[in-house]
Amino acid sequence: MTHDDLLMILDELRAMPVETEWLEFKEAKRNYDFAKLGRYFSSIANEANLKDREYGWLLFGVEDKSHEIVGTSYRSDPKQLESLKKEVADKTSGRITFLDIFEVWGDGKRVLMLQVPAASKGAPVAWDGHYYGRDGESLGPLSLDEIERIRQQRPQPDWSAVPVPEASIDDLSSEALQEARRLYCERNPHLEDEVASWDDPALLKKLRLMTDQGLNRAALILLGKSEAASLLPESNLQISWIVQDRDGIPIDYRHFGLPFLLNSTQAIAAVRNLTYRYMPDDSLFPTELPKYDGWVLREALHNCIAHQDYSLGGKINLVEKPDELIFNNLADFIPADVSTVLNQDVPPERYRNPALAHAMVELKMMDTIGSGIKRMFRAQRQRFFPLPEYNIDRVSKRVEVHIIGQVLDEKYTRLLKNGPDLPLDMVIWLDAVQKKKSVPENALKQLRKLKLVEGRKPNVFLSAAVAQKPEDRATYTKHRALDKDYYKQLILQHLQQFGSASRADIDRLLYDKLSSALTDEQKTNQIRNLLTEMRAKDHTIQNIGNNRTPKWVLSDCK
Repeated sequence: MTHDDLLMILDELRAMPVETEWLEFKEAKRNYDFAKLGRYFSSIANEANLKDREYGWLLFGVEDKSHEIVGTSYRSDPKQLESLKKEVADKTSGRITFLDIFEVWGDGKRVLMLQVPAASKGAPVAWDGHYYGRDGESLGPLSLDEIERIRQQRPQPDWSAVPVPEASIDDLSSEALQEARRLYCERNPHLEDEVASWDDPALLKKLRLMTDQGLNRAALILLGKSEAASLLPESNLQISWIVQDRDGIPIDYRHFGLPFLLNSTQAIAAVRNLTYRYMPDDSLFPTELPKYDGWVLREALHNCIAHQDYSLGGKINLVEKPDELIFNNLADFIPADVSTVLNQDVPPERYRNPALAHAMVELKMMDTIGSGIKRMFRAQRQRFFPLPEYNIDRVSKRVEVHIIGQVLDEKYTRLLKNGPDLPLDMVIWLDAVQKKKSVPENALKQLRKLKLVEGRKPNVFLSAAVAQKPEDRATYTKHRALDKDYYKQLILQHLQQFGSASRADIDRLLYDKLSSALTDEQKTNQIRNLLTEMRAKDHTIQNIGNNRTPKWVLSDCK
């Protein structure tokens, strides 16, 4: 949205006679209580859901009675304002945070327009473990009736699972069906003999691409003949490979249609994945490797296919530049941000096209749902290459993923290869430093402690040398996190011995054993993620208390 568009929205909101449940004005001339901000975030998200709106607004710098613009200096430092999204996500259920934060100048005074997403269908938003709502202008707990109204809502329908009555198996590519059968057997080798006896409808039903009502949209996307695209006229079922020179001028292109099961591979094969050479410090011979990791390219493109919002009518683009690949598709990025995906150890709660995503996992087109993005980051790290970059535009509903195919800063490669075994979040910070992007002050403090960066903002740069002295190695060992299984075992042993544990008990058990390079907030988040994984993924523990005062026991305890 342009500044003029935002001013128009601001004027419309100010013209409303009274505050509504999904809109709140606050002067916040200099500061505003963070906990109160969070309670308003929860209430606006929940009330926007109940009023069937996509989002609500929290406006700083506007008087709440007259709606006069008074201006605000709240978080006038851009980096502090940027960190607000993460700080809010750390306190909300599902790590929901602002869709966007806009700075607008009205009457020469600064106004902050904080855009709050509506709570998802079936999932009210809690702040610090409590649900909030509004009764007119009053802020308070969300009523039990409203909580149940949200929880009983049906999630958004799965676009990819909708049957296509006009479609038949004759509209599917025989070659794609044969490849689907082969890949399904690879994924499920114990069923290979049984699969051989299945006819095509049986295979399609097992993949959830067909029901008694016939083929669904996902079946056409993955297996349809090229002409089957006419059965989904609202969608642009195409992958475009576009080559650009250093000035961004297109010099070659090719379009790939259905079936995506086969033609996504052809699109990746079109990329000119040349050999890249660089000279390591400890060798007289250059290291040679492809510019791009094949698995990363497939995962990035297949994520575009799985998460595309096909109702928007856009195509998927794969743009090849001299030293960079850009994947883009039309869709909202469902998690709050990429850091949410990287930090959580359990799969996300919802997906855009569940039927399509399930079939792609079964056909080995995607990693296990929810873990592919993290694996992409790890793959680039293992190659000592820059990490993927995600550009998420929630206004135009576009997601871009940038994969760089060259070394940007040799010091980054040297630190990853010869330095300490850093946790992924620290590697992400180092990558941001080499790309000249902003890094939170607490992150820089930790990087300086390990002597990985030098200089002062805004001129921070990677250290030229990797310390190798024994005392430095001891420092690195102190800052490294222990294996996650070790922490899990400590929790299980504690529960076996004492029967149950509160969150405070577990904090006392683990806090001093976590990496000393982590902040208190990061340690708290790591313990929370660990408990969530043990409950939701490992099924080794359960909470017989509540969210505010949990009581953890072994899962076989009653």
